[in-house]
Amino acid sequence: MADTRTTLKSLIIETLDLEDISPNDIIDDEPLFGEGLGLDSIDALELGLAIKKAFDVKIEANSEKTKEHFYSINNLVQFIEQN
Repeated sequence: MADTRTTLKSLIIETLDLEDISPNDIIDDEPLFGEGLGLDSIDALELGLAIKKAFDVKIEANSEKTKEHFYSINNLVQFIEQN
């Protein structure tokens, strides 16, 4: 799980060109969108595609569950490891 977490954080930074952020700066249980990391809907699309490609998981674009999965690093790791 720790390896998935680190890989996911690095993927977020690389995919979204977050230059001033390191994996250690991304807090596992803080929101990725809005007040947390500050990502927006465009970032969500880019990130979804990158996660789909890197981890070979199916992501439902218009599902309420998808919003829950993308809430935080912890939620995303759990989703990836279950799929």
